[in-house]
Amino acid sequence: MQRYMLGIEYDGSRYCGWQRQKHCDSVQDNVERALGRVLDHDVEIQCAGRTDAGVHACDQVVHFDTGAKRSRSGLVLGVNSYLPKDISIHWAATVASDFHARFSALERRYRYLILNARARSALFAKRAWVVHEPLDATLMQQGASALLGEHDFSAFRAAGCQAKHARRTITALRVSRLQQWVIIDIAANAFLQNMVRNVTGLLVAIGSSARPVSDTAEVLASKDRKTGGVTAPPQGLYLTRVVYPQESGVVSTELDDRQLPDRLPLLPISTPME
Repeated sequence: MQRYMLGIEYDGSRYCGWQRQKHCDSVQDNVERALGRVLDHDVEIQCAGRTDAGVHACDQVVHFDTGAKRSRSGLVLGVNSYLPKDISIHWAATVASDFHARFSALERRYRYLILNARARSALFAKRAWVVHEPLDATLMQQGASALLGEHDFSAFRAAGCQAKHARRTITALRVSRLQQWVIIDIAANAFLQNMVRNVTGLLVAIGSSARPVSDTAEVLASKDRKTGGVTAPPQGLYLTRVVYPQESGVVSTELDDRQLPDRLPLLPISTPME
């Protein structure tokens, strides 16, 4: 048996999330079916991080075992031929049998895209959160700084989160503005359910001056989700990279500022914020 890893890109708009479910279409279902057709046997894949309904991925990582002999390029091309157009395999690698897409990961990185515009967007309705109120990215960054490091993030977890504990370590959290886009980049050893969306919701409230910068630290200390405010919608969220130990030999791509115009086109909008 050989263990393989795949890097997967998908638009999560029409899926009920990554995880296989009985009564709805998931990304996992589609990938496993396509793999089964290429490998001629049933396949169960393990992912680096489950994404919720409507959330996208630039580089989701999965692993699976097979006794079938396939080249890496043949695997990529073959599986893609059976996938819908909004899911794509863009790399494949062989790894050691003790490697695990989830448990071997050192860090996950997400990006949240906010289109800060007066009018709704036809092009980005399912790819970004359109916020009409002017946002101050500097205030948002000031609020974000309180979340860096290891903390109990109970105030930022979904009510149905099944994680055994809420302690997580955020290693980087950056809020930046690129024209009418406000971009939140966040990295952590692991995330709780809805954690990034809940952080984003609070930071947007701070950026619009609906809440003070000091609220971030107060919400964090409260460990109470009810103090955190709104949950940002899923369509602006992207899993951008999963980081593994260097000795694993896994090389994946990362959505950075240089790639952003190519991977997620930022089209100019004529009406400025006032």
